[in-house]
Amino acid sequence: MKNYKKLILASLFGCLIIFLFSQAFSVEKREDTFKALRLFSQVFRLIEENYVTEVNPKDLIFGAIDGMLSSLDPHSSLMKPEEFKELEIETKGSFTGIGIEITLKDDIITVVAPIEDTPAWRAGIRPGDRILKIDEKSTKGMKISEAVKLLRGPKGTSVKLTILRNDKDIIELTLIRDVIPIKSVKARLLEPGYGYVRISQFQEKTRQELVQALKDLEKNGGIKGLILDLRNNPGGLLSSAVEVSDEFLESGIIVSIKGRNKANQMEFKADPNPKDRKHKYPIIILINQGTASAAEIVTGALKDHKRALVLGTKSFGKGSVQTVIPIEDNYAVRLTTALYYTPSGISINKQGITPDIEISQKEIAMRDHKSVKEEEASNQTSRSMLFLESLDRDLQVQMALTILKNLEIISQLKY
Repeated sequence: MKNYKKLILASLFGCLIIFLFSQAFSVEKREDTFKALRLFSQVFRLIEENYVTEVNPKDLIFGAIDGMLSSLDPHSSLMKPEEFKELEIETKGSFTGIGIEITLKDDIITVVAPIEDTPAWRAGIRPGDRILKIDEKSTKGMKISEAVKLLRGPKGTSVKLTILRNDKDIIELTLIRDVIPIKSVKARLLEPGYGYVRISQFQEKTRQELVQALKDLEKNGGIKGLILDLRNNPGGLLSSAVEVSDEFLESGIIVSIKGRNKANQMEFKADPNPKDRKHKYPIIILINQGTASAAEIVTGALKDHKRALVLGTKSFGKGSVQTVIPIEDNYAVRLTTALYYTPSGISINKQGITPDIEISQKEIAMRDHKSVKEEEASNQTSRSMLFLESLDRDLQVQMALTILKNLEIISQLKY
């Protein structure tokens, strides 16, 4: 009797799927779709009736959904209630973990960038590092959502990473999880008249923090040029990227989003700033392999509008838009629904943004071994100050500063 009920359940499930798909597809596609769904229903029944141990039908269905979404691209997935809740918390700027953005590259869990002032950043994890193991669990065939779950955990607990760097060096690191900081903007004067702003990620309050940072830089006699550092910025909220771009643009398209459906097609345009926020000075944006997603939107917008010069190395190339769609029982589907395009109509997905001036850091690290040790022995404020002081020996920052100074000299020439 029990097996008979399961058979009925499987058949009903198969019929339901066929009915739903019959409503969604055109006549031309239905025949192939029905064949595939009948095959699915047959496999479902075979597992129910013949697998070596009893299987929960719900687990089979959820496994099928996971497989369906993961076959699309690395960024589409089914989010369990706890994962959906964590995402809502993360975009507001605070969560507990080690502080890295990851993706799947060549089917391997790969670091997009470490987030500044986090355990991953202090341990020296770099963009492009490939995570082979989390604790002792191999990441081979692992989905992003599963890796994120293993990397997250209560504050004070440890996680061991086995990393492949530059396709040759195996590195083992043990990190202590911590609360990932909310503040995303740091700023300082490099020299009188020349400002530096670093945005580590794009969150709800990033524009608010940026506006305050610019006010602080501009109040003492104004500034002649600005360096906007988006290196190792893994992205964040699209709305925040649009707001930051708008802060430096007076008009024109910031970014276009183009998907298959009209609902996923839109343009974001800049509006004129108030009179007290006219940032009339040249800008140089710093990018590298860890500059991704929302950070690439800002870079592309300011570059295409000739508002900023871009210096560094090619960016990551994540130009797809994920929409999180809540469904029943507090689950959600994260689905890639569109690609974004720079104002000139270029999609950077999988291509990245090429800088106007290509300069790599070579072997000059943003933090040397001594600095890391000092950071570990100090509080967060001291670590932040140490990072800002390290700008004086940062090759790309110093090159950008030299260019800004020369721009001022050139602008004074008469010809």
